[in-house]
Amino acid sequence: MKDKFFNIEDSLEAQKKVPNDIISCDIADFFKVFGDSTRVKILFALFEKPLCVHDLALIIKMDQSAISHQLKTLKRNNLVKIKRDGKKSYYVIDDDHIAQILEAGINHLNHTKEALDV
Repeated sequence: MKDKFFNIEDSLEAQKKVPNDIISCDIADFFKVFGDSTRVKILFALFEKPLCVHDLALIIKMDQSAISHQLKTLKRNNLVKIKRDGKKSYYVIDDDHIAQILEAGINHLNHTKEALDV
């Protein structure tokens, strides 16, 4: 029995847009990094300016070792990088894409909230 709603051309076109398994896993791993609220707070703080671990700990109200642990994860995933100034190390956002991703998340949440308020 032929499904009258099935369109092979649409299915093949959609299939072309589906990334392979390696890329799909890499994307999933990338977004897992945003699954921790402390890491998200660190990223938002770093949008303002480069900050050291001590400053981030004060801003986020956590101890420095916890901040350092989260920064290591962010650095390993190329979301932040270190800038050195003499003996002092500052963390900075790796590139503008990170800000765009988080801004898109905020826009989505605001859009969803507005849709629920209607």
